[in-house]
Amino acid sequence: MSSTYIGGEWVEPGATIPVTNPADDSVIAEIGYGGAAEAKAACDAAADAFPAWAATSARQRADVLRAVADQLVARAEPIGTLLAKETGKRLPEGIAEIGFAAEYFRWFAEEIRRPSGQVLAEEAVGRRQLALRRPAGVALCLTPWNFPVSIQARKLAPALAAGCTTVCRTSEQAPLAVVEVFRVLAEVGLPAGVANLVHGPAAEQTDAMLSHPAVRVVSFTGSTEVGRRVMALAASRIVRPLLELGGDAPFVVLDDADVDAAVEGALIAKFRNNGQSCIAANRFIVHAGIADEFREKLVSRVDAMVVGDPTGDPVPDLGPLINAERMAAVRSVIDEAVAAGARRLTAEIKVPDSGAYLAPALFDNVPADVRLGCAEIFGPVAGIFTVDSDDEALALANNTEMGLAGYVYTSDSARAWRFIEHLEVGIVGCNSALPSAVNAPMGGVKQSGLGREGDHLGVEEFCQTQYASWTL
Repeated sequence: MSSTYIGGEWVEPGATIPVTNPADDSVIAEIGYGGAAEAKAACDAAADAFPAWAATSARQRADVLRAVADQLVARAEPIGTLLAKETGKRLPEGIAEIGFAAEYFRWFAEEIRRPSGQVLAEEAVGRRQLALRRPAGVALCLTPWNFPVSIQARKLAPALAAGCTTVCRTSEQAPLAVVEVFRVLAEVGLPAGVANLVHGPAAEQTDAMLSHPAVRVVSFTGSTEVGRRVMALAASRIVRPLLELGGDAPFVVLDDADVDAAVEGALIAKFRNNGQSCIAANRFIVHAGIADEFREKLVSRVDAMVVGDPTGDPVPDLGPLINAERMAAVRSVIDEAVAAGARRLTAEIKVPDSGAYLAPALFDNVPADVRLGCAEIFGPVAGIFTVDSDDEALALANNTEMGLAGYVYTSDSARAWRFIEHLEVGIVGCNSALPSAVNAPMGGVKQSGLGREGDHLGVEEFCQTQYASWTL
């Protein structure tokens, strides 16, 4: 299928690669797979389109983004079904992701029409001083496979709203639904070259794009390791980096929490998208006073889960991981923890024989120095850690280089505020397992990234400030 979009045209690179369904390993489609040449051509097209797009009115850009939002809502079911097939996420989650992506286009269509810049207070009679917001230039939007449409929308929508032109690269593991978003962009009349889409080897194309003289912003979501490399490349040309990187989210349950609500929250925070979320609960940190009750109820719910085809009828509780490599990586984490003395609490429930399926698992007695206790898992597996005090819970929660998201369950507002203020994370879910929102600033601290997406800050990441002093 035509999948590379450069300068308003669907082009075919010389090579192709298959996109497979992780539920049964079947090939869904073949996509064009280019390299540095396509990356450079896309940047050239974006550079050529930038002056005209930057000169459009906020209203014109808003109308385009709003039209995209409407079309994504109208096509949420077919695009969401395609997304579920290429990623393994449950069908309702796939459809919901398209709706969430539409909301980013709608939000930034509204946000760009709000007042921007400042008229500063007069320092001298007869002189006016202004701070103006200008589009930064060509922006790169580099996205992963776990939420390929919503994460791309979270970057692409504010970049277009700001007046930037864009070159987007999504993971070859799950490119198909993003291609459909670009078909929508073309259909609603986005001018040629304003948004471009390439597929190819990540390092080769990223190197080519970040060396292009027109590129002024790079927005990347992915691992901390790769994020460091993107940041180093960006630094060589003073390109602004916007990075959302790895997570190691603590899920703290205090002894005054509603245990049933905490269990419900834990199931969502851990197992949404089959555990493959940067903000997924990674470590359950539970006060000793309610640890037995929480453990028993959570284990019971996990043992009752059904694992199967994510587009099946009925829809299962969990689908497959993205591929066999990810499945093997999570199994390696489990084997290491068990060898070090961790105890499996959940049953080895039945999973389909073919496909990248893995039974969900919970453990206790997890040593702090194995990956299950101190690294991002990115799968349906977690450890439960018991603590005796709030101080111990906070210390354990913050004992990580990562700082993307964290959760706390408590009925005491003073304790809630203490954890909100002292958790070393960029996103806190307090009695809430789904903190993401289009009008909220999303991003991490420490080794989990730089900058913020969503909210009005999401536009500012793609803008530069110009100061003007005007003598009348």
